[in-house]
Amino acid sequence: MPKFRSVSHHSGLKGRFCAIVLGCFVGIASDVTMAMQTQEVTAKDKMVVEAVTRLQNFDIESSPPAKAAVLRYVQADFGSEQGLALIERFKLIGLADDLADFAVKHPDDTAGVRAASILFTLNKQNLLEQRIASENQEEAIAALKLIGRTGGKQCLPLLMPLIDDNAQPVALRVAALTAIGHRIDAQRRILKKVIAKKLPKELEFAAANALLSSRDDAIRKSADEHLQLPATADSQPLPTIAELVKRKGNAGNGKTLFATTGTCIQCHKVKGTGKDVGPDLSEIGSKLSREAMYVSILDPSAAVSHNYESYTLVTDAGDAVTGLLISETDDSTTLRTAEGIDRKFAADEIELFQKQPNSIMPQDLQRLLTVQQLVDIVEYTMTLKK
Repeated sequence: MPKFRSVSHHSGLKGRFCAIVLGCFVGIASDVTMAMQTQEVTAKDKMVVEAVTRLQNFDIESSPPAKAAVLRYVQADFGSEQGLALIERFKLIGLADDLADFAVKHPDDTAGVRAASILFTLNKQNLLEQRIASENQEEAIAALKLIGRTGGKQCLPLLMPLIDDNAQPVALRVAALTAIGHRIDAQRRILKKVIAKKLPKELEFAAANALLSSRDDAIRKSADEHLQLPATADSQPLPTIAELVKRKGNAGNGKTLFATTGTCIQCHKVKGTGKDVGPDLSEIGSKLSREAMYVSILDPSAAVSHNYESYTLVTDAGDAVTGLLISETDDSTTLRTAEGIDRKFAADEIELFQKQPNSIMPQDLQRLLTVQQLVDIVEYTMTLKK
């Protein structure tokens, strides 16, 4: 019986064989014309992708046609698991900006977090860092979340300075603390600030949630001596958000509470009903995770939506009004108060006009509700989807 030797024992033969196979597939892809249908191009690109992924230690840069086919394949369904795996395997640095864009648009999805982790693998995490300074606050907060979830030991040097920067918006500082709050090393540093009374009051709610949920018994015990979550309507201590998200409520009861005891309808619209002060919540369940929903209710200044920041205006007559900025021209400024009333002031009567760090939304809404009522309201808001 003839003996067969493994092709791997003949590197020259293996190289020629791989080149022939790859050449065939790349040749097919290269012959595709612009007139062909998209699905045909995709099918041929898929053949090339299947070929190159089977080759060990294949250098994508050695074959421009193969690289072009891989790039087309990745872009055709950007964010798919296979596409992200191809970017990581072949170190497609040219797609780093696309990865960052995709990640900040999907910070709470598996694919978005995977995209962010690949940026760290490619040493292109600076693209996430740059987005922290974005004028779009939602994008900046998304970048902070992603760094906290994928940055490993780099999280602390990247985000701790932001927590200490009083010049930054409260929402960003809270997001930075929350992003690293799951790490024991970060929790110890935050706890030191708490004990030394150096943690700003506007960060205490986020710090309490992080420290009182710690896996470290010593951290939890020490935090319990210095921090407490706000009390609810029945004087019961509020559970941590980590515990609240595990609870299920009654959406029907939550709908009633939304319009009554919870007072939510006084500032928000749902399908045309309510006041147009805060964001329309008709589709909020499609936009926020359950955790983010609790944060937006219990720590509203940590989750201020773009265009819903509050401003304070003081007139030369001593009147002070706080509200949302509706319009601002050279002649006048109009603010909408928490009651939904628009107040217009002439430019020559304004003595002070200043953006506020806190949301116009009440900071202690939980005082109106029991824990179960709060859970019910969140259960209802999670049903408000497209």
